[in-house]
Amino acid sequence: MNWLRRLFHCGSEAEATDNTMKYLIVGLGNIGSEYEGTRHNAGFIMIDRVAKELECDFALSRHAYRAEAKYKGRTLVLIKPTTYMNLSGKAVKYWMTTEKIPRENILVIVDDLALPVGTLRLKGKGGAGGHNGLTDIEMCLGTQDYARLRVGIGDNFSRGRQVDYVLSKFPDDDLATINEKADTACEIVKSFATIGIERTMNYFNTKK
Repeated sequence: MNWLRRLFHCGSEAEATDNTMKYLIVGLGNIGSEYEGTRHNAGFIMIDRVAKELECDFALSRHAYRAEAKYKGRTLVLIKPTTYMNLSGKAVKYWMTTEKIPRENILVIVDDLALPVGTLRLKGKGGAGGHNGLTDIEMCLGTQDYARLRVGIGDNFSRGRQVDYVLSKFPDDDLATINEKADTACEIVKSFATIGIERTMNYFNTKK
């Protein structure tokens, strides 16, 4: 019995068999080949791996590339906003409304300067921390109360060079770390959609 089955075993039968739940999983980043592999696109890297794991494909739609998958009776709508980072909230709000997904079923995957490269931290709410994508989401949703999976990209930049740093590509070693952690991000997404934010945080936020 793997870890996810063990966690299910501790939950209620109703929780595990509810076929009506829908979730919005958002990977933040900037579209365009010039942004591929950049630190600011860590959210895109992670959600691409989630789509691969769930065997679904992205297609261009309104304000985002969109994919849909089923997992243990849940419907997971994955999006990569095409609005560019600073207007991410426009895409999140549109798909939240269109798919009729409650705010508590939204998970945003975002790069984070405050965490070492590859560190993953799940939070149920919180401030934007100076991140323009989160700031716009907060403004469009009118609240800070939405889940986010923070992906560490480190802070190895000189004073005044933050923009250059986040828009530059990962060095090979860091990219390898990010790709390795993408497998864990997939497990976090699946856990969030099945056993909820609190129990998922309790399990994964204690791991290195």
